Amino acid sequence: MLINLSNHPSAQWDETQQLAAARYGQLTNLPFPHIDPEGGQQYIRNLVQEYLQKIESLYEKFQLQAIKSPPAEDSVGFYVHIMGELTFCFGLIARLQRAGITCLASTTRRETIVNGDGLKISRFEFVRFREYISISN
Repeated sequence: MLINLSNHPSAQWDETQQLAAARYGQLTNLPFPHIDPEGGQQYIRNLVQEYLQKIESLYEKFQLQAIKSPPAEDSVGFYVHIMGELTFCFGLIARLQRAGITCLASTTRRETIVNGDGLKISRFEFVRFREYISISN
């Protein structure tokens, strides 16, 4: 199972990213929270705890389903694709890793076009999902 916790719902992903996500099994979108830029550390800790509980609940359901209907040996596990506001992501990734949940980032190539008015337009092309380095290492 792949939980998409980002500001980009999977319905908006291009075909390459959709196919890459399919390798992780069922895809579930968990909308990324609006994060108040004025919020302090306790505010972020509270959001991290809230989303940790949401993801752990999904993880428990995933594990129960695996017990009821054992997956094939080559099936995939439970992953969280997490991209967004950095302090929130860092805190949540640390907690998820401690809970044994693998976190993934999406990597992209950026193509920047500068028009005649000097306006920059960036286009991002999905390349792959990459596992976050373990914070405990």
